[in-house]
Amino acid sequence: MIHKVIVVGCGNMSNTWLDYVDQRENTQIVALVDLNIDCAIAMAQKRKLNVPVYSELSQALTNTEANLVFDITIPSSHKYVAKTALEAGCNVFSEKPMTETMQDAKDLIVVTESTGKKYTIMQNRRYIKQIRAFRDILNKGSIGAVDSLHADFFLGAHFDGFRSVMDSPLLLDMAIHTFDQARFISGADPVSVYCHEYNPKGSWYKGNASSICIFEMSDGSVFSYRGSWSAEGFNTSWEGSWRATGEKGTVLWDGNTLPSCEVIDETKPKGFTNVFKRIEVSSEWYGNEGHWGCLDEMFASIEENRLAETDSRDNVKSMAMVFGALESARKGTKIIL
Repeated sequence: MIHKVIVVGCGNMSNTWLDYVDQRENTQIVALVDLNIDCAIAMAQKRKLNVPVYSELSQALTNTEANLVFDITIPSSHKYVAKTALEAGCNVFSEKPMTETMQDAKDLIVVTESTGKKYTIMQNRRYIKQIRAFRDILNKGSIGAVDSLHADFFLGAHFDGFRSVMDSPLLLDMAIHTFDQARFISGADPVSVYCHEYNPKGSWYKGNASSICIFEMSDGSVFSYRGSWSAEGFNTSWEGSWRATGEKGTVLWDGNTLPSCEVIDETKPKGFTNVFKRIEVSSEWYGNEGHWGCLDEMFASIEENRLAETDSRDNVKSMAMVFGALESARKGTKIIL
């Protein structure tokens, strides 16, 4: 199978996606698209790509034999790009988030299913050996039934461009990663959410750059999220700082190193507080990490004719967490998802 790729959104693109394509023998770029055609021209020159450039996706689809579209545009363009590509018979790999509204996400699921094509979302933070180890230690039952999962995300991220003027930059552009991680780690889906969103004093964002969320999950557990993109000092990693508590112990993950696990030492007498012992946490993930790991899964899903782990029909559940949180913050009440 030869994957013929149109890249849309050259102005927003890092080198990661194209570096990945360079190492795939059965994948080639056939066109570059950007509303600002100068960005597409610059990308072609930078990467020494002898391919046509366009300012309009539909024209590129008509003039090439593309069967795959990389959507790396800003969130407000995702619905148009995905719908246009899917209806033209192409599979789509898209940067997160799927769309700017929940209804748009649902609409794209309908288009995906009606065309029989694959619409897969880049959730690169699932493809890290440490988070795989975190999920695995919970799945083994090492701390018993998990009753709560907590994530802190605090960074002073000084972005230029669209994020700085969004109404809800943290929730709409970044929190999808952490929310998707929570679903991945716990294996549970959201049931309800209460969220308070705000913009701290000194924030350099126009919109709300901070939020606190409480999610009830389908397995009866609770997931809490505290996050800010305008937090100076003692920043967490981009993966967040995590704690999972269960009936027999706790797992901690700082987002950088392997998780730590501490459980009740059943050989010791019970007391006002119990005696604990450490359990070694190992990594059994040997695939590529980050964007490359997610791209491996995306391409494998096409070649093996199956749904990818980050297929839009799964990712829409993480999107529901984002839009449920936004609705809760707006209404000041708990939202049933």
